[in-house]
Amino acid sequence: MKKILSGLFVLSLIISACNVSKDVKTPKPELPVAFRNEVTTADTSSIADVEWKNFFADATLQKLIDDAIRNNYDLQIALKNIESSRLLFNQIKFNYTPQVNLNVTANTTRPSDNSLNGLSLGQFLGSKHIEDYNANLGLSWEADIWGKIRNQSRAALAQYLQTDEARKAIQTNIVASVSQGYYNLLMLDEQLQIAKRNVTLTDSTLRILNLQFNSGQVTSLAVQQAEAQRLAAAQLVPEFEQNITIQENALRVLAGALPSAIERNTRLDQLPVAENVPSGLPSAIVSRRPDVRSAELELNVANANVGIAAANMYPSLTITAQGGVNSFRASNWFSLPASLFGTVAGSITQPIFNRKRLKTQYEVAKVEREKTVLQFRQSVLNAVGEVSDALVKIEKLKAQQAIAANRVKTLQQATGNANLLFKNGMANYLEVITAQSNVLQSELELASIKRQQLSALAELYRSLGGGWK
Repeated sequence: MKKILSGLFVLSLIISACNVSKDVKTPKPELPVAFRNEVTTADTSSIADVEWKNFFADATLQKLIDDAIRNNYDLQIALKNIESSRLLFNQIKFNYTPQVNLNVTANTTRPSDNSLNGLSLGQFLGSKHIEDYNANLGLSWEADIWGKIRNQSRAALAQYLQTDEARKAIQTNIVASVSQGYYNLLMLDEQLQIAKRNVTLTDSTLRILNLQFNSGQVTSLAVQQAEAQRLAAAQLVPEFEQNITIQENALRVLAGALPSAIERNTRLDQLPVAENVPSGLPSAIVSRRPDVRSAELELNVANANVGIAAANMYPSLTITAQGGVNSFRASNWFSLPASLFGTVAGSITQPIFNRKRLKTQYEVAKVEREKTVLQFRQSVLNAVGEVSDALVKIEKLKAQQAIAANRVKTLQQATGNANLLFKNGMANYLEVITAQSNVLQSELELASIKRQQLSALAELYRSLGGGWK
């Protein structure tokens, strides 16, 4: 038996390095030399390498992001997933060690008097029952001949790393969502002030028209149209106030807090819009984006699963041993060395016919691995597309902002001129109302474009993989 076990052990060592499946390497994704709509520079750095505290300079925004990172429940769940995965990974390491069990049993058997055992007991032992007391340690160890345990460890490690990448992805989304929500809040503040200014402006026009109506210079139609213009501007005030409260509540909930007001001292026009932000090389996005990195790790899991499925079709070597004390009488149970016993055994099990289940599992694992490769390529493609979308938004919104700013300036001058001409009887009330309506809409649009510019920068930062550092 010793020679047989020694031979089996040596055989397991010789072929333990055998790999019954061939891993698929991480495919080299097709990447452009530079992102579309990127401003070509010699700088290969990226804003994604900047910590979020340095990227977002506004103090109020920094506090909101910090609160969200510390208190957001999705992020806390991700941290618990990391902890759970780490425990599973540490447990997998013990698959290499033997399994040891302590067994303590005591039983008595009373066979039939007419049975062979009953007749034998009565004849030789003078008893109608037999007792058996056993206490032993049992050991079982499976040799990792085909790399099954090794692949289990590889899969557990990749899954553990995936949970950390998931945490990073959630944090990048939180940073982007909080910043975009904050910019939207400042835009609503600005639009609320614009609406209130327009209400004041239309109030002035309406007072003049009432005076002219009382003196018979204009009809009631002029007063009614001016009143309608004032009400249209006044209606925007509660609408913006409602949206401000909803946005504040959303930011608080994102930070894991109860809905409440958010103190802020910054105006939308005080936030600068950075120009010529470096996006870096497209090749770096594979290692920086958490979702792409997670898809890459998923291929490691798929490779390991193929190896495990293949190993299940090959022979398994198991060595078992058992030793302890055994006695037919309780008084002699721990009588040493007479009660000592021990057994050692080795076995090789080869699946032969299993309704093709193992072969099917192996083929399914290979198909799943092929799907993982496609998903990895798709994740890289999506990442490059998101960066390009953010870059074109930044570029085109800059042009829109310049046009909108000139339009606002022109309409503000036109409104001032219309009011002067109206007061001197050189323009009618329709020209004044039209000018006031146009300047209201243009100022609201300008605030919206400024918010979109800031949000596009935050989206570029997220799409490049920034925010988790």
